[in-house]
Amino acid sequence: MTLFTSKVCIVGDFAVGKTSIAERFVNNHFSESYLTTIGVKIDTKLIEVPDLGVSHKLVIWDIAGSDRFEHTEFAYLRGASGYIYVIDGTRTSTLRSAMSLEEQVTDRFGSAPSVVLLNKSDLAGDWDVNESSVKALHAHFGAVFKTSAKTGDAVERAFEKLARRILDNDMRAE
Repeated sequence: MTLFTSKVCIVGDFAVGKTSIAERFVNNHFSESYLTTIGVKIDTKLIEVPDLGVSHKLVIWDIAGSDRFEHTEFAYLRGASGYIYVIDGTRTSTLRSAMSLEEQVTDRFGSAPSVVLLNKSDLAGDWDVNESSVKALHAHFGAVFKTSAKTGDAVERAFEKLARRILDNDMRAE
C-alpha cells in the first residue's frame, strides 16, 4: 500500500469540542474534564483506504479555539491539506465563527478540502442551530456531520470523508 501523509487542522471557536473530537478519533476516548488547548496539540492516526491501495496518515493539528486567527494561528495552519471546522450545535454563535474562520483560511491559503462537524448532537434537547442553517452549511461545504465526541456518533465517518477528499484533491493535482 502507498503511504500518504496529510496535515489536517481542526479549527473552531472556544469550547466547541475540537480536542474531544480529536481524542475520540485518535484514541476512541472521551473525557468530561474541560482543558483549554493552548497553542496547538498534535496527534496522528493511520487509516486504510483499501479501494485506492492507500494508507493515509493524518497528522491532526488541534488549534486553540478562537473566532478569529492571529499571526501565530496562521503559522499553525500553513501547509494544511484539509480542515475540520467544528461548530457547537448548542451555540449558534459558533456557526458564525466557523464561517468567519473558513473565510480567513480561504483568503490566506486558498481553498482546501474540508468538512464541518456540528458537534454535541448528544445534547439534542439544547440544540440551537436550526435546520435552515444546516442546509446552508451543506450548500457551502458539501460535507456536514452531526457529531458527538461524547458518544462517538459520526466522528470516524467525518474524518474518513475528509481523508477521501484530501486524497481525491491530491490525486487530481498530480
